[in-house]
Amino acid sequence: MTAPLGLIAGLGDLPVAIAENAVATGQGVYVLRLKGFEEPRLAQYPGTVIGLGEVGKLYAKLEAAGCRDVLFAGIVKRPNFKDIKLDMRGAALLPKVLAEAGKGDDALLRLLVAEIEKQGFNVIGSDAAHAALRAPAGHIAGPAPSGQAMDDIARGAHVVSALGDLDIGQGCVVCDGLVLAVEAQEGTDAMLERCASLPATIRGMPAARRGVLVKRPKPAQERRIDLPTVGVSTVEKLAAAGLAGLAVEAGGALMLGRAEMQAAADRLGVFIFGFDPGQGT
Repeated sequence: MTAPLGLIAGLGDLPVAIAENAVATGQGVYVLRLKGFEEPRLAQYPGTVIGLGEVGKLYAKLEAAGCRDVLFAGIVKRPNFKDIKLDMRGAALLPKVLAEAGKGDDALLRLLVAEIEKQGFNVIGSDAAHAALRAPAGHIAGPAPSGQAMDDIARGAHVVSALGDLDIGQGCVVCDGLVLAVEAQEGTDAMLERCASLPATIRGMPAARRGVLVKRPKPAQERRIDLPTVGVSTVEKLAAAGLAGLAVEAGGALMLGRAEMQAAADRLGVFIFGFDPGQGT
């Protein structure tokens, strides 16, 4: 009997896509929905709701379900650690969590991965569980990027790499060589909405598109968790901001609903492009 995928899940489309694929491929899935971040569409799968501090329960449930591969996916905002209810294993782990949380998100994620693996589980990335989500290289959809757009992609790739070194974010917007916005804790959607409010003199417009949204992983991040994820709404929001396209690191980003993204890009007249991982580093 195939061991089911253990999915520790937050909100959003990504954990849903992972669960659907695990079932479709015959592996099956056991879903631990994190309390306060329960994605309703995951309630149909075997599993349970678990508190953020119930570490012992998490290990026990994964073991009882026969899981070997474990995956983190979905939106989970950083909690107020003072409000988390802890079981004994959670209380023992808390000092390490607090120490790593102060170093940034990536340090905290690395700790979580290491602790899961100490229990004998194999932590895998979303792209390993569902390879079709991985962004390909080259021109993916929409019109071909112009020479200026390719220059903006190169500039953006360098900027995001520098942001990642400081554990700040995974995206930025560049127009004609000018950095219009960088992504921090507000996320991509909010960043794009800010861009849409900028003066038309420094950004593109739907009738004359300029500028590129660039997304890539942080240089030293734990790639099994928190790869940049884009979807149809990303394409729609960048189009609304007057941008010419979306550029993601080939193999370093997840595309949710690729066919739908490609259709949206064609309809809105914006491009999607996968740039080389070595660019801008």
